[in-house]
Amino acid sequence: MTTFFFRAVTSDGKVRTGTLSAENDKLVTRELRRQGLTPVYVGLEQKSGFELKLPAMQRGKRRDVLFFTQEMSTLLNAGVPLDRALAISGELTERPHFRFIILDILRVLKGGRSFADSLATHPEYFSELYINMVRAGEASGSMSQVFERLAEFERTRDDLRNYIISSMVYPALLAIVGIASIVVLMYFVVPRFAMIFQDPRMQIPLPTKIMIAASDFLRAYGWILGSALLAGTAAFLSYIRTAAGRMWWDTFRLKVPLLGDALRKAETARFARAMGTLVANAVPLVQSLGIAGAILNNRRIAATLEGIAQGVKRGEGIAAPLRRAGEFPPLAGHLLMVGEETGRLDVMFGRMADIYETDTKDAIRRFTSLFEPLIILVMGVIIGVLILSILLAITSINEVAV
Repeated sequence: MTTFFFRAVTSDGKVRTGTLSAENDKLVTRELRRQGLTPVYVGLEQKSGFELKLPAMQRGKRRDVLFFTQEMSTLLNAGVPLDRALAISGELTERPHFRFIILDILRVLKGGRSFADSLATHPEYFSELYINMVRAGEASGSMSQVFERLAEFERTRDDLRNYIISSMVYPALLAIVGIASIVVLMYFVVPRFAMIFQDPRMQIPLPTKIMIAASDFLRAYGWILGSALLAGTAAFLSYIRTAAGRMWWDTFRLKVPLLGDALRKAETARFARAMGTLVANAVPLVQSLGIAGAILNNRRIAATLEGIAQGVKRGEGIAAPLRRAGEFPPLAGHLLMVGEETGRLDVMFGRMADIYETDTKDAIRRFTSLFEPLIILVMGVIIGVLILSILLAITSINEVAV
């Protein structure tokens, strides 16, 4: 008997993890289905749905999945059989590691498992939303349409993420260059300049004294400050990896002026896009909420989806519990109420995603339009004070000489 780790989704959309002992992974999958669970991952290694990975690795995986989804959509819509489409996609993939992933999925598929279960053997690449969408496509026989929706979902999500990242690059670069300039001035330039004032008989202006004292302190204790900063950063990152730390950090970020508004709208857009994609493919609403919660970045907002799911179970619909939760913008609740009244909830989720993706870009633009001048102003004032202190000292030398 071998112990297998598993991750599965319950009928009400909650994610369950645990271990089962069996002869092979197929028996574990069968037992999970017998218990009414939808297997997402079954394997010998324990994997978490919220592992923190290096950003470059995450971006590479997202791009791989996006290209794979677009290729599969094109091939399936052209009438190419599923196994042949996977083989072609494997040939077209430039990254050797992801080619191995595709060929492994094809191997599992030919071994008799469903396409969704084959994708679930690689949960580090394919999310619960992705797997459940494919499962719904297999059940309805509309695999080509499912991959069209998945391709659109992955593309819009990637576009929004890239916009946010590219918008924040310039302010971050300004801050890094400004801080580096100040450190260089204080650590290398000011000490050379201070050698001029070693004569105790010279009268040094107060701003210059403060500047020289700050430079001496940085040179003497800079390594302590640097070590403390690195230790504090490491401790902070460790804390936000915990459940309580992550909840605190996500709650704090939502309260930051301007930035919090942008993050809330980005999460609303991500939630709406996921829900629209799932509901359009007849995935049950409660299960869709559980899956959508798993792909949100903000745990504070994701936690409210469980309460919304409970409201749906009680027959309240989704609009009223969502408005009562208070974490989503007010317009979102009104849009979903109209969607429930017209019976076009999937269309309204899509419309909601479009609205808040545009609003997110506008909010990010407002944030950077204020953040960039603020950084320039702060750095300019600090560097200006340093230069002024140097000029005052030079002026005092000239006055003594006269």
